[in-house]
Order: sequence, then C-alpha cells, then structure tokens
Amino acid sequence: MNPLTQFKKIPILPLRIALALVVAALSDPSHDAAAALPPGNTVAQWNNIAEDTVVGSSAFQSEGFIYMAYASTAVYNAVVAIEGGYEPLDSTITAPPGASVDCAVVEAAYRTLRYYFSSFPVLVANLDANYAEALANLNGCTTDGGAGTGVGLAAANEVIYNRTTGPNPDGRMTPIGVTSSFPLLPPGPGVWRLTPPFALPQVPWVGNVRRFILQSVDQFLPDPPPSLLSSEWVEAFNQIKAYGASNSSVRSDEQTFIARFWSANVIRQYNRVGRDIADALGLSLLETARLAAMVNLVGADALMSTMHAKYHYLFWRPVTAIDPTAVIADGFGPVPGYDDGNPATVEQTGWRPLLTTPNHPEYPAAHGVITAAMAEVFSTFLGTNQIELDIHGFDPAGPPGNLNAVRHFDTTNDLRHEIIDARLWAGLHYHFSGVAGVVLGRQVAKFDLRHAFRPVE
Repeated sequence: MNPLTQFKKIPILPLRIALALVVAALSDPSHDAAAALPPGNTVAQWNNIAEDTVVGSSAFQSEGFIYMAYASTAVYNAVVAIEGGYEPLDSTITAPPGASVDCAVVEAAYRTLRYYFSSFPVLVANLDANYAEALANLNGCTTDGGAGTGVGLAAANEVIYNRTTGPNPDGRMTPIGVTSSFPLLPPGPGVWRLTPPFALPQVPWVGNVRRFILQSVDQFLPDPPPSLLSSEWVEAFNQIKAYGASNSSVRSDEQTFIARFWSANVIRQYNRVGRDIADALGLSLLETARLAAMVNLVGADALMSTMHAKYHYLFWRPVTAIDPTAVIADGFGPVPGYDDGNPATVEQTGWRPLLTTPNHPEYPAAHGVITAAMAEVFSTFLGTNQIELDIHGFDPAGPPGNLNAVRHFDTTNDLRHEIIDARLWAGLHYHFSGVAGVVLGRQVAKFDLRHAFRPVE
C-alpha cells in the first residue's frame, strides 16, 4: 500500500482556529510597553517568547527546534510535577503542595532560555524584561512561598544537566549556526555540491545530536533515492525542470503563491498553530504545555532525523542536476559539475529554481518531514484527521519573514499533499524526495507520540 494514501478514517471533530488578538494586561502601567507579555495563558506566553528568542538568534530551523525542545521540556516537566496527569520527560523532580503552576512555568522557561542564549545580549535583555513583567503579574511569585519558582528552576536545571553534562549529553554544538565536517562521497553524478549562493553546508552536526524520544539517529532512515537510470528519476527530473523553474511557463500563479507561502519559518508556523489551538479550545496550562512539548520534541526529532538522512545520502539538488555549470569551485569536486549520464534527460544551462536552494543536501525534503510530523501531532492531540486548521505562511506582498498569509486545511491528507507539491513548485525538491520526507515525518511522530506524553495510568 502507498503509505501516503492509507490513512485511518475517524469521526470528524471540526475545529476552526482563530488567533485571539489580545494584549496581556500589565499589573503596573509604568512598565515599558516593549516588555508586555504575548497573549495567552502563561505556557502560551513563554512558548511565544521562546520562539522569538530562538528565531531572533538566527538559528537555522533544524537546530532551532532543538532549543525549542529544551524550553518546552522544562515547562512540561514543571507543570506535570505540580499537576500530574501525564508522564514526565526524563525527569524525577517533585513539587510541594500549593506550588504555583504559573510561577513554575515562568521560571522553567526563563532559566532554560537564558542559559542557552546567554551569549546574545539583546535576547537576554528581552528575556529579563519579560521575566520581570511576568513576576509583576504574579505578585513576585511569593504567595506560595517560592514553591512554584523552585519547581521551575529544578525543571530547567534538570534539562540543562541532562543535555549538557549528564551521563548522556546530547552532542549539541555551539555557537549557533555553525557548520561541521561530515563523511563525503566520491564526486560524481547524483552527489551533492554547494548550490547558489554557495553558503557553507548547513549544520551537519544536527543529524548526530541525541534524540529526545527516538532510540537512534538512523531509526527511520529512508530507502535510497532512485537510480539516475530509472524512469522514476527521468519523470522527477522533467517535472521539476518544468514546474520548479524561476521562469516556469507551466506553473500557475496559485502554485507560485503556495510555493512562496511555504518558505515561512516552520518554528514560527507550527508553534503558532499550537498556541491557536490552545486559545480556541481554552486549554489548561497542563494541556497547553503538553501540546507545546509535542510540537517541539517531535519537531526536533523529525528534523534531526532529516539532517542525518540528508548527509548520509548526499543527493544532489535540482539546480545541480539540471544545470551542471551551476557548480563552482566549492572544494567538493571538479568544476563544472556532472550531468546524470541518462540520455532521457536534457540539462539546461542557466536553469534556476523559484526559491533559493537551502545549503544542505536534497533528500529527503525537510519541509515534508516537519509538516507530516506536525500533521500527526495535531491530529493526535485533536483526536481526528479532520483537523480544520488555519496555518499562517509567507505573503509575497508583505515584508520579509512575515506570516501574513493564511491557508486552511480540512484534513491531514490535504496538508501532507500540499507540502510535497509546494517544494516541487519551488524548484527545491523532486517529488520522490517530498514523498520520502512525508513518510519519515509520520514515522518519527508516530513513534514519539506512542512513547511520550502519555497519561499516567
């Protein structure tokens, strides 16, 4: 059976997500408005602050989910320690009676983020301002005798210890945004080379960071990409050559818009969906913390698995395959590059994709992985494949980095199929790579969701 079409049908529970446009009330009008907390309950507020901090550090999206997972783990464990109901994540902390959940959330998120982003003065200043604002709104977190603050601090310290100096550290590299060495393949047809604008290879080390829930780095390694002599390769080559070109005459305006929509930062896209769900359903702190942890730990595991697979297969990008002259002196092989050696394909000098090619190997498609993983998270949390979600993405008419465009998705299937098409229309991923990404994302998410975030029996 095709793993992309065999989806279990379950009862419909429609949900239309709308972001509540509210501003957190300030307990002291003399506070600087810039320090105003984001909307939502305490967990949603600090999820938003974590997102702003991570994205503000210029972390690549695959490594950014790792930092989001650190903060989400600390918050989730702090809330679970106080309220119970779900299994903690690699945690043994306990809470005294009467500990404030809100104060625990604030402390857990603040201390975790401040530790990991201590080398960014502007980000630290923003965190300090948000922390002061939060404490002011919670009477200094003293009414419980500091019990909630103590739980949050313990949760943050536990995450930091477990991931950095404990018996099984995670191998995360510093500083943010650095490259690293990786095993190379002999230069030849099908082997990845740097692509315009020829930035250094993006965070190969992410593929070897200790997973949060998965058992190993290659637990769900996809099958290899197709042979360059296969009919599947010829079909994929011709398809993306036609539809993914910057000057494509066959790609529609709607397809171009969709391709650009999915160029948005996925950390922002999917954490926003989580907060929208929390707001629309009026989720408790416990359920909001659980959903945020699901988004970010599953997201981190999915993208770490992606980067491992990418640097394992080192498969070439469309711009390299279609235009061998796009290869320059990159230190990875001869100049110009190779054609595929298949007489059924025709290379085209000067071919360029609609969107700039990311500086990492092609297979599998990372957007396919993360989007399929998030579809699984949201359908699992909501208890239905009929997710009825609005997702914010990039609007070409707006400023850089905006999430002003909105697309609605009735089902998880709609979301999975669109991301495969979108990355092909962008000229970045062959169809088979998008399919492999979707399958990998589902596999990672299903495993993680079966082995974590479970109710206490």
